[in-house]
Amino acid sequence: MIKKISILPFVIFLFILIIFFFLLTKNRDPSSLPSALISKKVPSFTTESVIKSEKFISDNEFTNEIILVNFFATWCKPCKDEHPYIKNLALNKKIKVIGINYKDDKNKTLKWLKELGNPYSSIAIDNDGRIAIDWGVYGIPETFIVDSKSIIQYRHVGPITKNAYKKISKIIDDTK
Repeated sequence: MIKKISILPFVIFLFILIIFFFLLTKNRDPSSLPSALISKKVPSFTTESVIKSEKFISDNEFTNEIILVNFFATWCKPCKDEHPYIKNLALNKKIKVIGINYKDDKNKTLKWLKELGNPYSSIAIDNDGRIAIDWGVYGIPETFIVDSKSIIQYRHVGPITKNAYKKISKIIDDTK
C-alpha cells in the first residue's frame, strides 16, 4: 500500500511533464495573433496620400476587388526585408496593393520607394497611428487581405517571409 502511494506523485509529475513537452513542441505560429476584425468590414478613414495629390478616402479605395493592405515605414528594418515579397505580390493581376505609411516622413517614404520600387497602387499616410489602431495593428509590418466586399479575410503579423509569401499567395488565389 505504501509503495502505491509513493508511486502516485511520480506518475502525476510524469503526466504533467509530458503535457509541458507536448505544448513546447506543438507547431505554433507566433504571427497568427487573433484579430477582432477578421470577417468584418474595413474601417473607414480619410487621410493624406503619399503618391497622389488628392485625399486618400478608404471608401473609394476599397471597392469590388481583392486588396492586400500593408502597414509599413521607412524606419522599419523588417519592412525593408519584406519589400521584395510585396513587390512580387503586386504582380498578381487579381489584387490591388495598398500601403499605409505608419508614423513616417512623406519625403523619406518617396525616396525609399524610388530606391526599392513602388508596389503600391496608393499609399495612405498614418501620421498619428490612428488608422493602425482602428485596424488593430500591434506593430509593423502587418499585412491584411481584404475581399471584394471590403471584408477583412486574413491578417499576417510581422514581415512577409518566403513561407508567409506562399501562404498569402494561396489565400489570395482562394479569395473571391
